[in-house]
Amino acid sequence: MRREYHKWCSLNLHREMELLVFGHAGARVLVFPTRVGRFFDFENWGLVNSLRDTINAGNLQLICIDSVDAESLYCNWAHPRGRIERHQQFENYVMQEVLPFSESINPERFLIAHGCSFGAYHAANFAFRHPKHFHKVVALSGRYDITQQVEGFRNLLDDYYDQDVYFHNPSHYVPNLTDESHLRPLREMEITFAIGEHDPFIANNHFMSAILWAKGAWNSLNVWPGRAHRARYWRQMLPIYL
Repeated sequence: MRREYHKWCSLNLHREMELLVFGHAGARVLVFPTRVGRFFDFENWGLVNSLRDTINAGNLQLICIDSVDAESLYCNWAHPRGRIERHQQFENYVMQEVLPFSESINPERFLIAHGCSFGAYHAANFAFRHPKHFHKVVALSGRYDITQQVEGFRNLLDDYYDQDVYFHNPSHYVPNLTDESHLRPLREMEITFAIGEHDPFIANNHFMSAILWAKGAWNSLNVWPGRAHRARYWRQMLPIYL
Protein backbone atom coordinates (compact mmCIF):
# COMPACT_ATOMS: atom_id res chain seq x y z
CA MET A 1 0.00 0.00 0.00
CA ARG A 2 1.32 3.43 -0.95
CA ARG A 3 1.80 5.61 2.15
CA GLU A 4 2.80 9.26 1.94
CA TYR A 5 3.46 11.85 4.64
CA HIS A 6 2.91 15.54 3.86
CA LYS A 7 3.36 18.71 5.89
CA TRP A 8 3.05 22.38 5.08
CA CYS A 9 2.49 25.66 6.86
CA SER A 10 -1.20 26.50 6.53
CA LEU A 11 -1.99 30.03 5.43
CA ASN A 12 -5.39 29.76 7.09
CA LEU A 13 -4.26 28.33 10.43
CA HIS A 14 -0.80 29.98 10.58
CA ARG A 15 0.81 26.77 11.76
CA GLU A 16 2.22 23.59 10.27
CA MET A 17 -0.34 20.91 9.46
CA GLU A 18 0.40 17.26 8.75
CA LEU A 19 -1.49 14.52 6.93
CA LEU A 20 -1.08 10.96 5.67
CA VAL A 21 -2.23 9.57 2.33
CA PHE A 22 -2.94 5.87 1.87
CA GLY A 23 -3.50 4.42 -1.59
CA HIS A 24 -2.71 5.37 -5.14
CA ALA A 25 -6.11 5.80 -6.82
CA GLY A 26 -9.87 5.57 -6.40
CA ALA A 27 -12.45 7.70 -4.61
CA ARG A 28 -10.82 10.28 -2.38
CA VAL A 29 -11.77 9.86 1.29
CA LEU A 30 -11.21 12.81 3.57
CA VAL A 31 -10.74 11.26 7.03
CA PHE A 32 -11.27 13.44 10.10
CA PRO A 33 -9.73 12.24 13.39
CA THR A 34 -11.72 11.70 16.57
CA ARG A 35 -12.00 14.31 19.33
CA VAL A 36 -8.69 16.16 19.67
CA GLY A 37 -7.22 13.31 17.63
CA ARG A 38 -4.22 13.19 15.34
CA PHE A 39 -3.69 12.37 11.69
CA PHE A 40 -1.96 9.08 12.54
CA ASP A 41 -4.70 7.66 14.79
CA PHE A 42 -6.62 6.10 11.91
CA GLU A 43 -3.57 4.03 11.01
CA ASN A 44 -2.55 3.23 14.60
CA TRP A 45 -6.02 1.90 15.47
CA GLY A 46 -5.99 -0.56 12.59
CA LEU A 47 -8.67 1.30 10.65
CA VAL A 48 -6.50 1.72 7.55
CA ASN A 49 -5.69 -1.97 7.66
CA SER A 50 -9.40 -2.84 7.75
CA LEU A 51 -9.63 -1.27 4.27
CA ARG A 52 -6.33 -2.64 2.96
CA ASP A 53 -7.78 -4.78 0.15
CA THR A 54 -10.00 -1.98 -1.15
CA ILE A 55 -7.15 0.52 -1.02
CA ASN A 56 -4.68 -1.83 -2.72
CA ALA A 57 -7.24 -2.51 -5.45
CA GLY A 58 -7.22 1.21 -6.26
CA ASN A 59 -10.82 1.82 -5.20
CA LEU A 60 -10.16 4.18 -2.29
CA GLN A 61 -7.51 6.71 -1.37
CA LEU A 62 -7.51 7.93 2.25
CA ILE A 63 -6.38 11.45 3.16
CA CYS A 64 -6.03 11.38 6.96
CA ILE A 65 -5.83 14.96 8.18
CA ASP A 66 -4.95 16.44 11.55
CA SER A 67 -7.35 18.34 13.80
CA VAL A 68 -7.18 21.63 15.66
CA ASP A 69 -9.98 20.68 18.08
CA ALA A 70 -7.73 21.53 21.03
CA GLU A 71 -7.47 25.09 19.66
CA SER A 72 -11.12 25.39 18.62
CA LEU A 73 -14.23 23.61 19.92
CA TYR A 74 -12.35 21.82 22.72
CA CYS A 75 -10.27 24.82 23.76
CA ASN A 76 -12.03 25.19 27.10
CA TRP A 77 -10.03 28.19 28.31
CA ALA A 78 -10.88 30.30 25.25
CA HIS A 79 -14.01 32.40 24.87
CA PRO A 80 -16.61 30.47 22.82
CA ARG A 81 -16.48 33.14 20.12
CA GLY A 82 -12.76 32.42 19.71
CA ARG A 83 -13.46 28.68 19.55
CA ILE A 84 -15.91 28.99 16.67
CA GLU A 85 -13.61 31.43 14.83
CA ARG A 86 -10.73 28.93 15.05
CA HIS A 87 -13.10 26.21 13.86
CA GLN A 88 -13.97 28.36 10.83
CA GLN A 89 -10.26 28.75 10.08
CA PHE A 90 -9.97 24.96 10.14
CA GLU A 91 -12.79 24.72 7.61
CA ASN A 92 -10.97 27.22 5.39
CA TYR A 93 -7.80 25.12 5.67
CA VAL A 94 -9.64 21.99 4.56
CA MET A 95 -11.58 23.59 1.72
CA GLN A 96 -8.85 25.90 0.40
CA GLU A 97 -5.73 23.81 1.03
CA VAL A 98 -6.45 20.11 1.63
CA LEU A 99 -9.02 19.59 -1.11
CA PRO A 100 -6.88 21.24 -3.81
CA PHE A 101 -3.92 19.17 -2.59
CA SER A 102 -5.93 15.93 -2.86
CA GLU A 103 -7.07 16.89 -6.37
CA SER A 104 -3.46 17.49 -7.37
CA ILE A 105 -2.43 13.93 -6.49
CA ASN A 106 -5.61 12.16 -7.57
CA PRO A 107 -7.92 13.43 -10.35
CA GLU A 108 -10.81 11.20 -9.23
CA ARG A 109 -13.79 13.52 -8.74
CA PHE A 110 -15.71 11.36 -6.25
CA LEU A 111 -15.10 12.69 -2.74
CA ILE A 112 -16.15 11.06 0.54
CA ALA A 113 -16.17 12.65 4.00
CA HIS A 114 -15.59 10.21 6.83
CA GLY A 115 -14.98 10.28 10.53
CA CYS A 116 -15.56 8.40 13.78
CA SER A 117 -16.83 9.97 17.02
CA PHE A 118 -16.15 13.74 16.80
CA GLY A 119 -14.64 13.09 13.38
CA ALA A 120 -18.15 12.08 12.31
CA TYR A 121 -19.37 15.55 13.30
CA HIS A 122 -16.69 17.13 11.13
CA ALA A 123 -17.44 14.80 8.22
CA ALA A 124 -21.18 15.44 8.30
CA ASN A 125 -20.80 19.17 8.87
CA PHE A 126 -18.38 19.61 5.97
CA ALA A 127 -20.51 17.48 3.65
CA PHE A 128 -23.80 19.17 4.57
CA ARG A 129 -22.32 22.68 4.38
CA HIS A 130 -20.57 21.98 1.05
CA PRO A 131 -22.70 19.38 -0.75
CA LYS A 132 -21.41 20.41 -4.16
CA HIS A 133 -17.96 19.11 -3.19
CA PHE A 134 -18.89 15.86 -1.43
CA HIS A 135 -20.64 12.85 -2.94
CA LYS A 136 -20.80 10.60 0.09
CA VAL A 137 -20.50 10.84 3.87
CA VAL A 138 -19.89 7.97 6.30
CA ALA A 139 -20.33 9.12 9.88
CA LEU A 140 -19.74 6.58 12.66
CA SER A 141 -20.68 7.15 16.32
CA GLY A 142 -21.09 10.90 15.86
CA ARG A 143 -22.90 13.84 17.40
CA TYR A 144 -24.50 16.46 15.17
CA ASP A 145 -25.47 19.04 17.78
CA ILE A 146 -22.41 20.59 19.40
CA THR A 147 -24.59 22.56 21.83
CA GLN A 148 -26.24 19.47 23.29
CA GLN A 149 -25.16 18.07 26.66
CA VAL A 150 -25.52 14.30 27.01
CA GLU A 151 -23.98 12.19 29.80
CA GLY A 152 -20.35 13.36 30.11
CA PHE A 153 -20.43 15.20 26.79
CA ARG A 154 -20.91 18.91 27.36
CA ASN A 155 -22.17 21.84 25.31
CA LEU A 156 -18.97 22.77 23.46
CA LEU A 157 -19.91 26.45 23.35
CA ASP A 158 -20.91 26.75 27.05
CA ASP A 159 -24.36 28.17 26.16
CA TYR A 160 -22.84 30.82 23.84
CA TYR A 161 -24.74 31.09 20.57
CA ASP A 162 -24.44 33.20 17.45
CA GLN A 163 -24.91 32.87 13.71
CA ASP A 164 -21.62 31.01 13.20
CA VAL A 165 -22.50 28.46 15.90
CA TYR A 166 -25.82 27.93 14.14
CA PHE A 167 -24.18 27.39 10.75
CA HIS A 168 -21.78 24.80 12.18
CA ASN A 169 -24.51 22.83 13.93
CA PRO A 170 -26.11 20.38 11.48
CA SER A 171 -29.04 19.60 13.78
CA HIS A 172 -29.95 23.30 13.69
CA TYR A 173 -29.30 24.47 10.12
CA VAL A 174 -30.33 21.42 8.09
CA PRO A 175 -34.03 21.65 9.13
CA ASN A 176 -34.13 25.22 7.81
CA LEU A 177 -32.49 24.63 4.42
CA THR A 178 -34.72 25.87 1.60
CA ASP A 179 -32.27 26.81 -1.18
CA GLU A 180 -32.72 24.25 -3.93
CA SER A 181 -29.18 24.85 -5.22
CA HIS A 182 -27.99 23.54 -1.82
CA LEU A 183 -30.63 20.86 -1.33
CA ARG A 184 -30.23 19.30 -4.79
CA PRO A 185 -26.64 18.04 -4.28
CA LEU A 186 -27.49 17.13 -0.69
CA ARG A 187 -30.27 14.87 -2.01
CA GLU A 188 -27.83 13.28 -4.47
CA MET A 189 -25.32 12.50 -1.71
CA GLU A 190 -24.98 9.01 -0.24
CA ILE A 191 -25.31 9.50 3.52
CA THR A 192 -24.57 6.74 6.03
CA PHE A 193 -24.76 6.93 9.81
CA ALA A 194 -23.86 4.10 12.19
CA ILE A 195 -24.08 4.11 15.97
CA GLY A 196 -24.55 1.72 18.90
CA GLU A 197 -28.01 1.32 20.40
CA HIS A 198 -26.67 2.38 23.82
CA ASP A 199 -24.37 5.17 22.58
CA PRO A 200 -25.08 8.58 24.15
CA PHE A 201 -25.94 10.31 20.87
CA ILE A 202 -28.33 7.67 19.51
CA ALA A 203 -31.30 10.08 19.81
CA ASN A 204 -29.40 12.82 17.97
CA ASN A 205 -28.60 10.33 15.18
CA HIS A 206 -32.29 9.45 14.81
CA PHE A 207 -33.11 13.17 14.77
CA MET A 208 -30.46 13.91 12.13
CA SER A 209 -31.65 11.05 9.96
CA ALA A 210 -35.28 12.16 10.24
CA ILE A 211 -34.64 15.78 9.30
CA LEU A 212 -32.63 14.69 6.27
CA TRP A 213 -35.49 12.46 5.14
CA ALA A 214 -37.82 15.44 5.66
CA LYS A 215 -35.63 17.37 3.23
CA GLY A 216 -35.79 14.56 0.70
CA ALA A 217 -32.20 13.48 1.38
CA TRP A 218 -31.79 9.70 1.26
CA ASN A 219 -29.80 8.39 4.22
CA SER A 220 -29.11 5.17 6.04
CA LEU A 221 -29.05 4.96 9.84
CA ASN A 222 -27.50 1.70 11.04
CA VAL A 223 -27.91 0.84 14.72
CA TRP A 224 -25.44 -1.67 16.12
CA PRO A 225 -26.04 -3.67 19.31
CA GLY A 226 -24.65 -2.34 22.58
CA ARG A 227 -22.27 0.58 22.91
CA ALA A 228 -20.33 0.72 19.64
CA HIS A 229 -18.21 3.80 20.31
CA ARG A 230 -15.00 1.82 20.03
CA ALA A 231 -12.27 1.30 17.41
CA ARG A 232 -12.96 -2.44 17.33
CA TYR A 233 -16.51 -1.68 16.12
CA TRP A 234 -15.30 0.89 13.60
CA ARG A 235 -12.91 -1.71 12.13
CA GLN A 236 -15.97 -3.86 11.43
CA MET A 237 -18.10 -0.99 10.13
CA LEU A 238 -15.64 0.50 7.66
CA PRO A 239 -15.50 -2.36 5.11
CA ILE A 240 -19.31 -2.42 5.13
CA TYR A 241 -20.10 1.28 4.78
CA LEU A 242 -17.05 2.90 3.16
